[in-house]
Amino acid sequence: MAPTVIPSPLKTVGKLILASASPRRKSLLQELGLDFEIIEAQVEENPAAGESPREFVMRAASDKAAAVSRENVGSWVLGADTVVVHEGKILGKPRDAKEALSVLQTLAGQKHLVHTGFCLLHGKEKKAVSRVVTTEVSFYPFSRDIAAAYVATGEPLDKAGAYGIQGSGSFLVERINGSYTNVVGLPLVEVVEELLRNKVVGPRKE
Repeated sequence: MAPTVIPSPLKTVGKLILASASPRRKSLLQELGLDFEIIEAQVEENPAAGESPREFVMRAASDKAAAVSRENVGSWVLGADTVVVHEGKILGKPRDAKEALSVLQTLAGQKHLVHTGFCLLHGKEKKAVSRVVTTEVSFYPFSRDIAAAYVATGEPLDKAGAYGIQGSGSFLVERINGSYTNVVGLPLVEVVEELLRNKVVGPRKE
């Protein structure tokens, strides 16, 4: 029996570019049935001196959108950046398995924050909107052996904070307060709200 095809709730009205090569952001937008192009923004992603994590993700998202928009002024460009923060410190992607294990041991039994900044920009129309969404994530107090077993899967090695909530790393998460898709990499409620408000997408009626 052929699988049931679920119709998409939204359709793309204007030309949309995702300024990110993130497979997770790509998947989230595709699941909504949106048509978009992907152009990875070539920008530095390092916090400036004295810059808070929220300020950093907002600037990084805006820089990504602006970099791609300069060559695509007639399109809507969506830039985004996500960081994991524990006790005010940004936890990036671990350099190796040893660092991944250290990060996970630090987060075990603790709360941390996930900030995603996004910027929706249209160069020709000189329109731009930028927002930051924050989710609080709590891990259960798992043991070092559990952390090591998860690291051995390889999944943590390309993930900020050394885990993927959309993958097998979900078993580490005791609870979240806020947007789940924000932790994945793109807060869909807020992003779609802006896409609809700016008439980049609309409801699919047929």
